[in-house]
Amino acid sequence: MSHPAQVRVPATYMRGGTSKGVFFRLQDLPEVAQVPGEARDKLLLRVIGSPDPYQKQTDGMGGATSSTSKTVILAEPTQPDHDVDYLFGQVSIDKPFVDWSGNCGNLTAAVGAFAINSGFVSQDRIPENGFCTVRIWQANIRKTIVAQVPITNGEVQETGDFELDGVTFPAAEVQVEFMDPADGDGAMFPTGNVVDDLEVPGVGTLRATMINAGIPTIFINAEDIGYTGTELQDAINGDPKALSMFETIRSHGAVKMGLIGHVDEAASRQHTPKVAFVAAPADYVSSSGKQIRAGDIDVLVRALSMGKLHHAMMGTAAVAIATASAVPGTLVNLAAGGGDRTDVTFGHPSGTLRVGAEASQVNGQWTATKAIMSRSARILMEGWVRVPGGSF
Repeated sequence: MSHPAQVRVPATYMRGGTSKGVFFRLQDLPEVAQVPGEARDKLLLRVIGSPDPYQKQTDGMGGATSSTSKTVILAEPTQPDHDVDYLFGQVSIDKPFVDWSGNCGNLTAAVGAFAINSGFVSQDRIPENGFCTVRIWQANIRKTIVAQVPITNGEVQETGDFELDGVTFPAAEVQVEFMDPADGDGAMFPTGNVVDDLEVPGVGTLRATMINAGIPTIFINAEDIGYTGTELQDAINGDPKALSMFETIRSHGAVKMGLIGHVDEAASRQHTPKVAFVAAPADYVSSSGKQIRAGDIDVLVRALSMGKLHHAMMGTAAVAIATASAVPGTLVNLAAGGGDRTDVTFGHPSGTLRVGAEASQVNGQWTATKAIMSRSARILMEGWVRVPGGSF
């Protein structure tokens, strides 16, 4: 019996922020996968090693966590005054689907460098030394993101002394600006309220801030669900009842936000919305053993991604945190002490992160102009990824 040979696809494996993913240029994909559809999804699933009932992704490039089960496709810009189109695919670990409903803020930090290295940015725009401004069109959410990529001797500078909690080694700092991060229709708060009563069967009625900035996110108070906000991954990811509760909250919040019509649809939309819980500052020890002092942070935040508590913080969720903190009366703002603010330092399982945001009221509705954060990125491996022929 004969079997088809493996197919070689040019690819680059990159870390961006606290995530890792496989990066492709659209023109390098097999022709059948250069358009959205089943073939593309099957290709990416096989590249990452999904679906895997063992949840290890041993036979692929994935790392068996939501942070490492990611793919990126870059293409020529479809919008004027942009350098590149960026499409993000969140690959499910144990189910056969790729979620295209949102962005990955962490990997965004790597998109600028990949765009430069891949020839999407014209050479006359790249300085000999300094920073190259890369204007990115985020195709999933149809938003502009601007990355300031450090350049040394005409090439992307990846090494440096910028430290990011959740990443072991320092690297070069990349500043990322998320422009107009709220929903495209201006409905930053889909329900029209900064705080709602969210009825969740089997859980109760929870106070919730549901915001669409960076990525659709549901914020709830930690104490309302029996937590302190200082929890690390094992406290939740090893508790099936807790994970089930958070998924129920997420499903019902998604309906209230208008993202889905019925809770049953949430199973096929795992990437969005996110669920996060907040609390006032408190001392805790991070996952690396680092002591985090209450006086060094404004608020505690823990967030779930793809059904599990994230080891640090998703970049897009950090945008949601910063934006919500800038709006008086949200649960994030109240947990941070209330009042007006243009930045927030929050504590997450791996440490702390400072994020800035600007929000204002226009005709009675809140809107955000931009959110800014610093991340880092570097190439881990480049060449070809091999995929069994006939698998897509």
